[in-house]
Amino acid sequence: MQDSYDLVVVGSGAAGMAAALTAHHLGLSVLIVEKTEYIGGSTAYSGGATWIPNNPHQLEAGAAEPRSNAMTYLQAEVGNHGRPDLWESFLDAGPKMVRFMEDKTHLKFSMRPVAPDYHPDQPGGALGHRVLDPLDFDARVMGEKLALIRPPIREFTVFGGMMVGRKDIPHMFSMLRKPASALHAAGILARHAKDKLTRGRATRLVLGSAMAGRLAHSVFEAGIDLQTRSAAKELLTEEGRVTGLLLDTPDGDQRVTARLGVVLAGGGAARAKVLDDVLHPHAQHYSMSPEGSTGDSIALAAPLGVRVAEGNAAPLFYAPVSLIPQADGSVRPFPHLFLDRAKPGVYAVDGTGQRFVNEAASYHDFVRAMLGNGPGRAPEGSVWLLADHATIRRYGLGAVRPFPAPMGGHLRSGYLKRGRTLADLAAQIDVPAQALAETAARVTGFAQKGEDPDHGKGSTAYNRYLGDPELGGANPCLGPLARGPFYAIRLYPGDIGASVGLPIDPEARVVTPEGQPVPGLFACGNDANSIMGGTYPGAGITLGPALTFGFIAAHTAAGKPLPTG
Repeated sequence: MQDSYDLVVVGSGAAGMAAALTAHHLGLSVLIVEKTEYIGGSTAYSGGATWIPNNPHQLEAGAAEPRSNAMTYLQAEVGNHGRPDLWESFLDAGPKMVRFMEDKTHLKFSMRPVAPDYHPDQPGGALGHRVLDPLDFDARVMGEKLALIRPPIREFTVFGGMMVGRKDIPHMFSMLRKPASALHAAGILARHAKDKLTRGRATRLVLGSAMAGRLAHSVFEAGIDLQTRSAAKELLTEEGRVTGLLLDTPDGDQRVTARLGVVLAGGGAARAKVLDDVLHPHAQHYSMSPEGSTGDSIALAAPLGVRVAEGNAAPLFYAPVSLIPQADGSVRPFPHLFLDRAKPGVYAVDGTGQRFVNEAASYHDFVRAMLGNGPGRAPEGSVWLLADHATIRRYGLGAVRPFPAPMGGHLRSGYLKRGRTLADLAAQIDVPAQALAETAARVTGFAQKGEDPDHGKGSTAYNRYLGDPELGGANPCLGPLARGPFYAIRLYPGDIGASVGLPIDPEARVVTPEGQPVPGLFACGNDANSIMGGTYPGAGITLGPALTFGFIAAHTAAGKPLPTG
């Protein structure tokens, strides 16, 4: 590490690496500093989805849409919680960012032709084409540097660390019923076994791990300096301009000059203790963000008169979690994102034994409902997710895998509750037996008719996208809760990141409460206040803006215009 660069980037997630790679290709000398031992931040934990309307793959597929469509959708979804000038900047630069990444780095994408926005019935909502996924990455090319990539969440892997991508999931569900799925599963299992034997860890990276790996490989190949275990302690300034950083490194404090400025991309404040009252007003809350997401980088801007933005619809990007007991008495949160809640035969009840939400709603919407003032909601917002025996063996439930995976360990630990009858299960989860029986009878009737008049499960394209179309019937999200034994898992409020952060302008410059840019200071990723204003319009609305505003920040710092076209 030198003591002087053109640009210093705090954080090594997608936003930080996007800023660094763009700056490098614009001719700047760049340093990335990362306070943890791993590269990848919350990107490595994520699903990797990237929301970019009118992205190049969408155009190549002949599915171009008027830009006004996305603006209309954002206005309907975000409303007064967001800023149209930031949306315009994002919609303009996003496709250019994708083209740059695919031309100049190892980050490559595929497009989801079918991937409904989370509220596709809103004006401007789309049924597909806006979401990109990183291509799987063969990380053997990284050699020993693979060890620097943040490992995936343990419960998101199978067979001792094998990662499972979106395209693998249907095959894993069907491998005992379909020869093609069995062949696919056997192939990735064989690859994983060889990796474990020869390298000690998985080298087939998927989802967010693939994005983190592809970006990191690009950083290393470009020769960009990257320093781990180095925390930013203080912004250095001269006459009001940010000119560098004071770092806490393994070798002690070190001052680094940043001629053109500093980019804050440190992962946000989901675990910031000083913001507990704002982020977690309920009694219990569990974050899926990495341990480094403590808001340190955001706090660096406070002496310059910058405050965390206010007015978001929610301070966090919510997700329900269940708690997996560990041998040492601790628990590990498991996020219930899209694998179980929308499936037919899976229902959620509160302490009254009654449903309170459309279970197929987005994870953000689900927790918003959990935190509502329902009569059966415990102070911490906890609820129960239910399934009967046929359902849990077909789809799994939370950390419980589908058949043929055993469930005995989860039963013994108390993570999974089982009752021979609904009355037995009601006693175990402390809800009224009569109410639970009535709920089960009611949803079983809905399944026969294919319609849920109570909460609308399966009523939108997004709901049905996550259901089980193979099951047949009028509604792929509705199934019976009828034949025992019956099962339940307790859910708590959780998050996958903070939406609150530093206010920025359309050029990714951090601004004061008066709207004045702080010279030499930029923010992107979760360190910047979400352009979605604490709403969650669709898959990839964190990574899309993160990559894009990292791309914008580098151009602003370099004094270069964005590419045309």
